[in-house]
Parts: sequence; C-alpha cells; structure tokens
Amino acid sequence: MHRVLLFAGTTEGRMIAEGCRGRDIELTVSVATEYGETLIEPAENVHIVSGRKDETEIAALLQATKAELIIDATHPYAAEVTKKLRTVSAQHGIEYLRILRREDHGDLSSCVLVDDTPGAVAYLNGTEGNVLLTVGSKELGAYTAVTDWKTRLYARVLPLPASVEQAFSLGFAGSHLICMQGPFTQALNEAMLQALDIRYLVTKDTGAAGGFGEKLRAARVCGVTPLVIRRPLQEEGIGVEDCLKLLGERCGWTADRKKSVTILGIGTGDMDSLTLAAEKACREADMIIGAKRVTDALARFGKPVQNAVAAGEIETILRTSPSERMVVAMSGDTGFYSGTKGLLPLIEDMEPTVLPAVSSVSSFAAKAGVSWDDARLLSVHGRACNYISKIRHSPKTILLVGGERGVADVLLALCQNGLGHLSVIVGENLSYPQERITRGTARDLAEGSFAPLSLVLVENPDAADAIRTAGRPDGDFLRTQVPMTKAEVRAVTLSKLRLTKNAVCWDVGAGTGSVSLEMAEIAEDGQVYAVEREPEACALIERNKRHLGVTNVTVVEGTAPAALGALPAPTHAFIGGSGGELKDILTSILEKNPSARIVVNTVTAETFALALDAMKTLPVRDVEIVELSVSRGRKVGAYHLMTAQNPVYLFSCQGGQPDE
Repeated sequence: MHRVLLFAGTTEGRMIAEGCRGRDIELTVSVATEYGETLIEPAENVHIVSGRKDETEIAALLQATKAELIIDATHPYAAEVTKKLRTVSAQHGIEYLRILRREDHGDLSSCVLVDDTPGAVAYLNGTEGNVLLTVGSKELGAYTAVTDWKTRLYARVLPLPASVEQAFSLGFAGSHLICMQGPFTQALNEAMLQALDIRYLVTKDTGAAGGFGEKLRAARVCGVTPLVIRRPLQEEGIGVEDCLKLLGERCGWTADRKKSVTILGIGTGDMDSLTLAAEKACREADMIIGAKRVTDALARFGKPVQNAVAAGEIETILRTSPSERMVVAMSGDTGFYSGTKGLLPLIEDMEPTVLPAVSSVSSFAAKAGVSWDDARLLSVHGRACNYISKIRHSPKTILLVGGERGVADVLLALCQNGLGHLSVIVGENLSYPQERITRGTARDLAEGSFAPLSLVLVENPDAADAIRTAGRPDGDFLRTQVPMTKAEVRAVTLSKLRLTKNAVCWDVGAGTGSVSLEMAEIAEDGQVYAVEREPEACALIERNKRHLGVTNVTVVEGTAPAALGALPAPTHAFIGGSGGELKDILTSILEKNPSARIVVNTVTAETFALALDAMKTLPVRDVEIVELSVSRGRKVGAYHLMTAQNPVYLFSCQGGQPDE
C-alpha cells in the first residue's frame, strides 16, 4: 500500500484528505493546530496528527509513517514550513510534491502591493483612517508599530482560544477584535468595512479558496484601499485535482464517475415559485447545498443538506463530497445579484448546469401590475449604491432593499434630495402570508414601517429631461464667492479625465464642487473625494450635493497634500487648486496609484511653470498640454460683444514611466 505524509494547512489539504478517504492508500495528515484537526474527518486509512513541527520532528514523523511521498498543502504564506519540508525530503531522498492554491488576483489597479509585513507597517504609518487587518493572529504584534494603532486598527482573527489570547495579550479587544471563521462573502465584507468606517484593508493574496476576490470587490464598492502582501515564494507545483489524479494512477484507483452539479434559484421561496426543472433537479439530487434559509425552503425533498454561503466553501464541498448529483440552491434568481456569479468561475471545469428562477423583481412587477422592461435594477442590500443619481436619470428604478431601516432610509433620501414627490411602490414579504403592496409618493410613505427585505419601485417621469452631457450650465450650481470651474472648461476637463463607471476620483481644490459633482454623475458606481481647505467652500459643496441629488461625493476638509494621506488610492485625479504644492500633490497621487489618470488646470504663469516641471520630472507618460480660451457673448444695447475669460492651461497625463 502506498504511504503518503500530507501537511495540510489549507482548504486544499482538506480536499486531498477527503479525496483519499476509503482508497487504497495509507495517508497521515499533519496539521498545525487542534482546530485544524477538527476540520478533517479521520478514516480507516486517514490518520491525523496535530502540532507545529521543526525539521527533527518532521523527520521523525517521516520515519514513523514510512512515507514514500511528502505532499505540502500548507498555506501560501507559510514559507518557513515549506522550506523545512523541502529540506527534510531532500535529506531523506523522499519525493516532495507542492500543492499550489489557485490565485484570484482580479483587478489590482486600486491595490497597494508590499513585499512583507514590515512593508505594510511602513505604508500604514504614512496614512490616516481605520484599518482592518485580515492577516491572522500570528503577525498582529508587528502592527502595534503603526501610529495610533489602538484606535485605528481592527483585527479579524479565527475564533480560537490561541488566536484570541494572542490578540488580547497585544491589546486588541472590544470592537477592535472580530473573531469569525471565513471565507466571507462580498456582502459580509462590505457590511464590516462600512460598519467600522475602514479606509485600508490589509490582506494576503490567499487566492480563490481564501476569499481574496470577495475582499477586493468589497473594498472597491466601499472606496477602501486594499493593502496586499505579496506571496513570499514564487513556487512550482500542481493543483488538488491533479494531485488526486496522480495518487490514483500510482495506487490503481478506478476512475470516479463524473459528478453532476446543478445551480438553481428558488425564486421567492414559496412552493409555487420553483420551476419544474428545479423541482426535478432537487428530487434527483444526492445532496442540496446552500444557505440555511434556502435549504430550509427545500426541506420537503428530504435530501441531505450542507449549509454554506461563500463561493470557496461551496466549491470545497462540491469537489470533496462523494455525492454524484449535487444541487447548489441560491435565493431568488441565479442571474440577479446571486452568489452564482462568484461560484461559476471556480467550478467551470465541473460543467455545471444553471437553472433560472422567477426572480423577486419579476414577481414584484407582476403583483404591482407594472412592466419592468424599462426599469433600472439595483441592489442596495448590504452594498453601497449611488441610487439617487440613478433614479434622477431613469424613468423607472427597482431597488432590492435590506435592513431594518432599508425602505425608510431610501424614502428619506428621496425626500432629502428633492425627490419626495416621486411615485413609489413598495413590495414586502412577497409570496408569504404577510405579503403587502403599498403605493404612494416617497413623502407620503416616509413615516411607514416596512419589512427588512423589500423591493421599491420609483417612477420618475422627469428623467427624460435630465442632463446627460458633461459641462452642466453654471446656473445648475449654488454659488457664493467661492471660485468655480466654468462650464466650458469643466466639459473639456472631464473629457481629458476619461472617467470610468467605477472610478475612484480625487478633486483637489474643489471650490464649489462643480467638477466633483459632475465626476460623480459620470462615475455613478464609483466615489469622488472633494478636497477643499476653505470651510465655506466645503459647506457649499455639501449644499450642492443635496441640490443636485448626488450622493457619491465625500467632502474632505483640509490642505493638500496632507489631507490626501487617508484617502483611498485614486484611479483618476483632478487638481484645480494646489496652493503652491502642486508637485507634492502629484507625488502623493502617484504614490497611491502609479498608473492614475491625472488632469491639472492652471491659470497663472507660476502654476503653469510648476506643472510643466512636474510633467518632466515625475513618472508620467502621454503628457498633453491644451490652452483653452473661452469668450462669452453679452448684450450691449442692440449688439452682442464677446467678453474673453481668462485662458486656462490643461495638463493631462497617465501615471507610468515615459516611453523611450
């Protein structure tokens, strides 16, 4: 019988152990902690030992088990353990096999990448704002070197006595210590970032199985800067399925039958909303996987269930379960704000079947007696969403709302932003005995009480007349003596910025906020930070936000570059006023994001000279300089005369080393 020694510190290790259960192989699994031991179920051919081991102890275990192969499925960041295993295998002439965790980089454009923990600490010492640490308990001690760490840092650790004791001994306690078992969904990460007012998320590249993608996507939605510690080793190895295939070839395992995976939506959850295809899949399933409230809704089929929500956790169950016909049940429809989106890329090799359902939106529209082919669909359930601006530009908007004050907050926001007159339909408890459809204006319904999970339809007949082009008329903005970028210059500035839908923008020297507000309307799923040193101007920007109903602008009172340190890394930045600190401001932008898109407007010769020098000396490329001269007509008696405005020079560039 083939004897194998498996060092398991990850999901991949558990998957290999499960895949060897009941096989013609003698497997000894070494885990570092007693908690790790509880995650792997022993079997007649699967034996588990726990405890951290040095090289001598690893060699002793190797001799005791008479293993012919060492499989290293330890964490990607457990570099010292991997070095020990390689050393022992080489000394004893035993074959060594490294299991690699699939990477899940996603979009790293807004991330700050550092090589190690000291690099992360050094970076944080140059910032302000709350920090969420998701790096484990062993390295927490190093982060106590961060300035004001007791008030700024929040640690998320495993709910283990050793982890909690370690955190407590360092001084992490109360709300600054979160004990939870991951991986976490994007929605849960978003809720935590928002609740703690986090500005920086410190994480490791833990790959798909560790929920790395969910962290990055949550940070992007919340305007948080991810600080990512690179993997310590660039390694070669194989994946879990290739490992099991290799073991099967050596031990003579017969090939498994192909697993059948069906992902289906359960609709609104009642008996009548499940499609016939979904009914058939549930009847024929060997196992149903999903959130508890979803599997509870399918209890009538009498199937074994596994409760799981995170995509990585569901993937593990699918790959390691001996069941052949498995159903993954999702609430609502598989194509509407569903966990299906995150799960499919992880299991595409398993060729899953996806079955749609009667979505909550379809059901709501039918019960309300309205069409929804012209509606904009948004979810504000556990996520940030600039829905007010979207309602202004959409004749019909349907919001999926969650939380005890979810509907009330939406109605209040409509009233506060001059939209209290709009017609609203609220649908709650759809398909349940308490189902209710309520109609009225936002103002009429604002004092009502509604179920936590509801749908809200907002109709805006004035949307067709909403301005869609850059360069709003100057008269759209509330004015005082605070300087404002005029419409013609604003239109060209926004064009040169090349904004994207999800852009994270800085407007430095924001004045009245005219550029900030138009940035926010274009980057409707992004966030704008309006940086302004004058309190009067900051108050005016807040008034203009309410006046135009733009909610994705954050006003930052302070002087640049000092006020920029705590802001998330920008994808785009506009500098309309620099107070003589232009080069330092540009440097701050490029330090946060070396590839940021930047536009600088100058009026005086002195600022022009500073901008020209900065473009020559800083790491930027595709530099373009435009002189913009605008004249406006004014009536004098029976004639019109053109009055020249001050010429403006626009510098635009992209962060990055210049092309040779």
